[in-house]
Amino acid sequence: MENGLQGKKIINIIHNDNIRSKETSELLENKLKQYGYIISSEFDYNAELSICIGGDGAFLRAVHKYNFPYMPFVGVNTGHLGFFHEITPENINKFVENYSKGKYNIEDIYLVEAIVCTRTSCIELIGVNEIVIKGIESKVIHLNVSIDDDHLECFSGDGLIISTPSGSTAYNLSAGGSIVYPTLKTLQLTPLCPINSKAYRSLQNSAIIPDGMAIKINPEYRDENTVLIVVDGNQLKYDNVVEIIIKLSDMTLRKLTFHSQNFWSKVRDRFI
Repeated sequence: MENGLQGKKIINIIHNDNIRSKETSELLENKLKQYGYIISSEFDYNAELSICIGGDGAFLRAVHKYNFPYMPFVGVNTGHLGFFHEITPENINKFVENYSKGKYNIEDIYLVEAIVCTRTSCIELIGVNEIVIKGIESKVIHLNVSIDDDHLECFSGDGLIISTPSGSTAYNLSAGGSIVYPTLKTLQLTPLCPINSKAYRSLQNSAIIPDGMAIKINPEYRDENTVLIVVDGNQLKYDNVVEIIIKLSDMTLRKLTFHSQNFWSKVRDRFI
């Protein structure tokens, strides 16, 4: 399927400080200019496309830094895994040619949203891969977990990962969670080192939570000030956390893709 983006032919190029990323950015900028595109010197929210050069970490930092703008993103992989990336530096010429001809698709990446409520205020957080609730300094944490106000468990252990389908192949997979196909509109609740003893009983495996259901987490009173929240690797600490409500966000991240490699091929090539 061919698409066309409406815009002023302005493109953002974002890169990390890696030497290869900087060199790739220069090559890409020169090639895009040959096709009549304007490369913004600063991030332009009116641009038709944002290109992120680096690894998965650089991609995630970029979408967070610019607050999930509506324009699509695409990645050029100069890092290691590159699960979000569609392009290699060696394929830049082909990318620019296909893009200029409208030979691409736009996919929606589902996001996870958390409302963190303390005794004085509530804060909204958005994640691409996952939101993790754990104890500070690797302390055991005790969390009451409900799904749509139906109590599920009193969790005790290192913490909980709540991942999106895209994030299912990240921290979630390392923690023993399942791989979820990216078009499935679900969240996954995965325990981190759950404790099972005569005193504590916690789920040992991950659970798939469908869209429309909220995960409510209430730290036990003694743990209100030991909660660490990690959003796509960014650690956040709030005092007196009494409740965290997590669900699929109404927002999505738009990603440009060429379908040159399908999802299961990516899984095979990167993990097997």
